[in-house]
Amino acid sequence: MSLEEILIERIRGTGPLTIAEYMEQALAHPEHGYYMRGDPFGVSGDFVTAPEVSQMFGELLGLWAGVAWMTAGSPETINLVELGPGRGTLMADMLRAAPLVDGFSDAVEVHLVETSPALQEIQQQKLEAANVVWHRAFADVPEGPLIVIANEFLDALPIEQYFHAGDFWCPRMVDIKPDGDGLCFVLLPPFDQPELPPGLIDAPADVMVEVCPAALDISEDIARRIADHGGAALFVDYGHGQSAPGETLQAVKNHNFHDPLVDPGTADLTAHVDFGALAQRVFASGARALGPVTQGDFLTTLGIVERAEILRKNATPEQAEDIAQALKRLVDPEEMGGLFKVMAVTALEAPPLPGFD
Repeated sequence: MSLEEILIERIRGTGPLTIAEYMEQALAHPEHGYYMRGDPFGVSGDFVTAPEVSQMFGELLGLWAGVAWMTAGSPETINLVELGPGRGTLMADMLRAAPLVDGFSDAVEVHLVETSPALQEIQQQKLEAANVVWHRAFADVPEGPLIVIANEFLDALPIEQYFHAGDFWCPRMVDIKPDGDGLCFVLLPPFDQPELPPGLIDAPADVMVEVCPAALDISEDIARRIADHGGAALFVDYGHGQSAPGETLQAVKNHNFHDPLVDPGTADLTAHVDFGALAQRVFASGARALGPVTQGDFLTTLGIVERAEILRKNATPEQAEDIAQALKRLVDPEEMGGLFKVMAVTALEAPPLPGFD
């Protein structure tokens, strides 16, 4: 059976699925889930992430992590944790830059949070020279000082959608089409009010709002760890700085937009990250949120333009052009530089970190 057939049978038995339940099955079903099927990254896949655009991205994040370690008091050991590490490219680039911060490499213990066996196998090959421990959930990472890196991780966490109908809220669900051929969105009868971030409670009527409980929960867990043990976290993703209504759920397949309900499991599903809601949860958990700032501003402040110049000095004309194009893609306001935002989490008393001065 295809995943669509499996979901149709489930709906017939127990009723419509929440958007979160649908996303979880489409992305992480043990047999048919999108991230369980293989490698979706790169030009030959469905999308390209910043680490695959250029080594400069990971190198600068590696140096940022080293400064965060120093700011945390240079503990003898620190857990360097990446959530959703993809091919392992970002961590490999970070570790290559880590020795530039004196003592940082010796202190680092690498932990990768990955649920896909296929991607874990690729990561093992990429990071075979490093001492890496894999986990299925962040909760399994050992206690202690930590630096968490999450690039394009939060956007793939399951969301809930609610339509504001006057004084009531109608949950949006996934149901079977009336003719039985495929899936469709439906609204359930209204109820008083779901649990919403403060910025969405007063949303106007006749709009859709999105909430990501999983992102809020993991940001709370990370913030509490940092408050208790020290360290920092860095979230890089596309989204909005302040909570705002609107529907952002989308699917991408072969670098093009795709209907989210067609052929589930064959396309990536994402939604914009609500950085405003994350920041509120971080402060409520005893830590401090910095930003968000745009990816372009963040990388420029960290010195990506200067790093590109250094790389171009020893490059062929073709390589120099590739470096220039990668720089533009990462920092240009009309490309990833404006779409993607960066937010950090630190202890309350910690000084600002690079990129958030």
